[in-house]
Amino acid sequence: MSKGVLLVNLGSPDSTDPKDVKKYLGEFLMDERVIDVPYWARTLLVKGIVLNTRPKKSAEAYQKIWWDEGSPLIVLSERLQNKIDEKTSVPIALAMRYGTPNIKQGLQELKDKGVDEVLLFPLYPQFAMATTETILVLAEELRKEFFPEMSFTTVPPFYNHPDYVRTLANSIAENLEGKEYEHLLFSYHGVPERHIRKSDVTNSHCKIDGSCCQTASTAHQFCYRHQCFETTRLVAEHLGMKPNTYSVSFQSRLGFDPWLKPYTDRTIERFGKQGMKKLAIVTPAFVSDCLETLEEIAMEGEEIFHEVGGKDFSVVPCLNDREDWVKVLSRWIDEWATQQTPVEA
Repeated sequence: MSKGVLLVNLGSPDSTDPKDVKKYLGEFLMDERVIDVPYWARTLLVKGIVLNTRPKKSAEAYQKIWWDEGSPLIVLSERLQNKIDEKTSVPIALAMRYGTPNIKQGLQELKDKGVDEVLLFPLYPQFAMATTETILVLAEELRKEFFPEMSFTTVPPFYNHPDYVRTLANSIAENLEGKEYEHLLFSYHGVPERHIRKSDVTNSHCKIDGSCCQTASTAHQFCYRHQCFETTRLVAEHLGMKPNTYSVSFQSRLGFDPWLKPYTDRTIERFGKQGMKKLAIVTPAFVSDCLETLEEIAMEGEEIFHEVGGKDFSVVPCLNDREDWVKVLSRWIDEWATQQTPVEA
């Protein structure tokens, strides 16, 4: 058996041209685990409404954050891949769930190198239907159809792994060193509340009532909301933060159904209206900076804060290709490559 690793991130349009953005949004939003309504309703919503209205606006947002080398998420993911490749003993390929390079291309790259035992590594700390699950489902479909000789091992969500918690805490401390702030907001990507209930393996635990995420349950293995709050709790504990100096919010909602609350934009606005002048924000649902962090938070979030009287708005970058993060991922991979189980706390 020859081993290799497939790192998988979200993805990005090929360019900021509205046509490329439309193609990307179409693939992303037509995923049944992103918009989990019947196919006819999803088609009506996405192809009938969203793709006729949103691509131009989204293209303008991408233009604000696009780098000379290309999409920040793709460039940062490639940097991470290259650095890990230098430190590990097995081939490292990179794929995106949406856009290019796609998962089939990533698996083919590993196959061409003689790999038949693959470590699937979704680059998401927390589990969600629309992130981790959709990657694993598609990868398995592709394996059955095109790569039947391959076997997969999957890296589980690492939201509570001491290595990840320590690295995220170090990143926050380093990036906020010397900066005064009154509050640290942990902003996670939002999901519809129904996703939380659909992922509840007990079919009864997740009530999103303020207490279920703190009450031990097997449901937490697949509960995005619990894992976000637990990431925050562990990092705050590691940093020795006092209660009421940090909180959790959720960004990027779509449509009219209830999404996880509180909403980030409204939280930022509320802080400013309450007289807060110095706010810091971190986005631990992402390991690579992207549209949601660089434009929605660092630009729109700051604008909201200033409009309501806020002054200093400090954004902590994602882990990206930090050296300590590269070392952690490389060690997890090498542990797997030498038959030890990776990323278990």
